[in-house]
Amino acid sequence: MVKGVAKRVIVVKSPDPRVFEEAIFIVREDYMKTAGVSRTQLLSEARQAASSYVGRLKPQKAPKRYMGLVIALSSLFGSGIAAALLLLVL
Repeated sequence: MVKGVAKRVIVVKSPDPRVFEEAIFIVREDYMKTAGVSRTQLLSEARQAASSYVGRLKPQKAPKRYMGLVIALSSLFGSGIAAALLLLVL
């Protein structure tokens, strides 16, 4: 419990709810006193920060479009080696 301290916070819903439900930003008091900073700009900055963080956490997926080609080439290569060994033995 915090007594006697008032903090300004911004709560942003997560762009990817699988990672986080929401992000909480605590705004510096001296920043709120600067002229020309609107609430819209501050909220936009918080959303951008949350989005960039979640974007870095997403796992990279391997491309699946080449998986069939890899399996086919592996099979052909294995068959070729088996055929060559069979010819050498006979």
